Amino acid sequence: MSESIEALRRSVSGRVIAAGDADFAAAARTPLVVADPAVVVHAAGTDDVRAVIGFASSARLPLAVRGGGHSFAGFGTVDGGVVLDLRAMNEVVLLGGRRVRVGGGARWGEVCAALVPHGLVISSGDTASVGVGGLTLSGGIGWMVRSQGLALDNLAAVELVTAAGDVLVADRERNADLFWAVRGGGGNLGVVTAFEFEAHDGGELTFGRITFPASEAGRVLTGWADQLRGAPDALSSVAKLANPFAGGREAPVELVVAFDGAPADAQRAIDPLRRLGTLLADDVSVRAYPDVLEPGGVLPPGFGLNVRDAFVPPHALGAAMTTVAEIAAEEQPAVFSVHALGGAMGRVAADATAFAHRSAAAMITTFVAGPLPVVEAAAPSVARTWDRLAPHVSGAYANFLGGATPADVAAVYPEETGRRLAAVKAQYDPHNLFARNHNIAPQLEPVG
Repeated sequence: MSESIEALRRSVSGRVIAAGDADFAAAARTPLVVADPAVVVHAAGTDDVRAVIGFASSARLPLAVRGGGHSFAGFGTVDGGVVLDLRAMNEVVLLGGRRVRVGGGARWGEVCAALVPHGLVISSGDTASVGVGGLTLSGGIGWMVRSQGLALDNLAAVELVTAAGDVLVADRERNADLFWAVRGGGGNLGVVTAFEFEAHDGGELTFGRITFPASEAGRVLTGWADQLRGAPDALSSVAKLANPFAGGREAPVELVVAFDGAPADAQRAIDPLRRLGTLLADDVSVRAYPDVLEPGGVLPPGFGLNVRDAFVPPHALGAAMTTVAEIAAEEQPAVFSVHALGGAMGRVAADATAFAHRSAAAMITTFVAGPLPVVEAAAPSVARTWDRLAPHVSGAYANFLGGATPADVAAVYPEETGRRLAAVKAQYDPHNLFARNHNIAPQLEPVG
């Protein structure tokens, strides 16, 4: 292996880091997961990406592709395999008008910082250090999801390197099947070395937190859901409750609001939420978009996560919110986060992209974080929570899943979406080199 790694060093322009190098441990891990790969390559450009793909394929080593490295399931690194790190490929270039070219290894904080001086924004997630690639390829639910849709809904084209080393451009006219698949298909199809987005005018949001007593969670949560049904698309919101680091069952209920429009309109949209209960705090103000993104962080050694999510269909929204409030009032280990959906995201046809959960009214996520023994001990309680929620939810959002079991994959991709993805996968990655993801096996036989 050492001779192969030396040959790899000679074939790429970027840095090759192997066991024994001073910074190998830092290069091998992601912010959330520790692993022991055979080699990590910081690609300097598309030619390096092609070389690393060829190396992993010929050596028959598992390949992990890393953008920001924030995959809860740990897809950005791999024991005994090859890590292709794209962080040096982070350019953000205005191409004219609102079209923006973003390197495959850029993080959202870098994109926001580059665009806001031009009065432009792209619908992203909620964390500055999260990679553009991972977030976009599986969806992109963030603070403008109702006004501007998912991050992938703003995607106009991609440049992608296939398992065979071919460099392709995919958009609505060129390689249209591939363009459909990368918008929701995660890392299944290849390595995206560049994204082209259509940005939007903007740069500021009316943003902040409105908090209420935990004892009013049921009334606040169901009222919040009712208000968001008829709220303008410009208003996106997330409800958070039962944070164990802020009191658990006694933790205040937080309604985080983000209004993408005029401040006067924002107040009219947000005021009904303020009247849902006994107001404890309200820090809503006009803020520059980069300032609303969380910085992100690195899990301490010995810590772990348990993360699960599911979508709520419109007919089940009231019952789901009532159930969340009931569980949050009990002694249990998870933080609940509920994203209001709909708006621009919901006006895209379910089969227009490989992200198929367009009709969802909300998304529920549970997070448990702490020392590994604590997280492991919490697993039965989390499982019971999801058993209670099961009658009111369906599907799953890949970016907020801590696992990649067959059940997880089936929840991310409904049956028809999965079949169509498998056919595209067979064309571009017939031997399943890109398997560190919510993996769709290639459909090697014609679909009958």
